Amino acid sequence: MDEDYMGLALDLAKKGKGKVNPNPLVGAVIVKDGKVIGKGYHERYGKEHAEINAFNSLKEDPKGATMYITLEPCSHYGKTPPCVDKIIEKNIRRVVIGSVDDNPLVSGKGIEKLKDAGIEVTVGILEDECKRLNEVFIKYISEKKPFVVLKSAMSLDGKISTYSGESKWITGENSRKEVHKLRNELTGILVGVDTVIKDNPKLTCRLENGRNPIRIIVDSTLRIPMSSEVIRDGKVRTIIATTEFADKDKILELEKKEIEVIIAKSKNNRVDLKDLMMKLYELNIDSILLEGGATLNFSALKENIVDKIQIYIAPKIIGGEKSKTPVGGQGIEELKKAFKIKDITSRVVGEDILLEGYIDKE
Repeated sequence: MDEDYMGLALDLAKKGKGKVNPNPLVGAVIVKDGKVIGKGYHERYGKEHAEINAFNSLKEDPKGATMYITLEPCSHYGKTPPCVDKIIEKNIRRVVIGSVDDNPLVSGKGIEKLKDAGIEVTVGILEDECKRLNEVFIKYISEKKPFVVLKSAMSLDGKISTYSGESKWITGENSRKEVHKLRNELTGILVGVDTVIKDNPKLTCRLENGRNPIRIIVDSTLRIPMSSEVIRDGKVRTIIATTEFADKDKILELEKKEIEVIIAKSKNNRVDLKDLMMKLYELNIDSILLEGGATLNFSALKENIVDKIQIYIAPKIIGGEKSKTPVGGQGIEELKKAFKIKDITSRVVGEDILLEGYIDKE
């Protein structure tokens, strides 16, 4: 039964996707005499945590009940009071926790405080699922870097465009909707200036009531046209990452358009992607969807900033020696140095296949 109730808490936690960053996704369920009497989730950044929302939903006394929480409850004062104190105050008899919080302000302290109050604590129920749900938060809080998802769409023979450069649309409508869900869930979207020049994308989320990601353009020498959609549309926060080689007058021109310009370190006369990740962390950007072209994708993999990949494969064959592939650049010389992917899963999305996996960094 513990796994069943924790599964319910996980389902609740997922409802906060795209609304709580950079906080973790958390769900909570209160059970008494074999019946769910309260449930809640962290709905929005800065608002009540899952535990408090679960208590607010109660219609009967929770004394002696068991509480299921996907993540260790907080024991410190942040934007809201400690949830641990409220659990103790409500006379909860047992607390079942999915995973320990990686935040050093919390880690283990909430559990210890519950035990000191005489509450029975069980830890590790559906732990892998709970940690996977908060993979963004875990990297952000422990490594102080954004979690990066590299997404690409290609044909069955590995092409992202025809030899003439046409790329809309390789995958089907269902796959494109999935991508917009990801744009809603992750904080930023990252592309290179070549993508902006070639495709002039808006880089917005087209879901109803969806959240637009922060647009981040890598442009080492500020080649971006001032007529670009990302410049003209001032409603969405936009950041351009450049280097000391950028034209100072153009920086001023962009800033007049309320475009944020980041001067990153340069590496081989290009934006140092590792330095850029550190700067984006300092701006509270916890997650990034990388929708770059072949060159930027290779650079991101080479610089080891990518955590997860999503490759949509369409049942089409394009061919062509000059047709581009998802990862270009110089490439690797020896197979033993290839970027290895682990924990691969697959599922059908409309007419396409989605492959997901994680970069093996060991």
